Amino acid sequence: MVVQKVIALLIMVIPAAIAMYGIKLIRDAFFHSTAPDVGFLWGQLILGVLAFVIPVLFIAGFILHHERKKNRVQPRFMVREPEDDE
Repeated sequence: MVVQKVIALLIMVIPAAIAMYGIKLIRDAFFHSTAPDVGFLWGQLILGVLAFVIPVLFIAGFILHHERKKNRVQPRFMVREPEDDE
């Protein structure tokens, strides 16, 4: 049981670290744009946004999946079963 909890923690920590790096890239792109000799770093900004959004969506999906298994979500977030029209 302890190993499962450590693995779950790693599943949450690694994407969080990538998201923090994405925030750093976004911040650096904006701060470099204030320098007079450097243009706006579009590539770094897009990479930073992707490095932030994708791990956040992964963490949200992981939490939603975990809470669905324990039936702790609102009915609108539950998986609907297909209705049979027989």
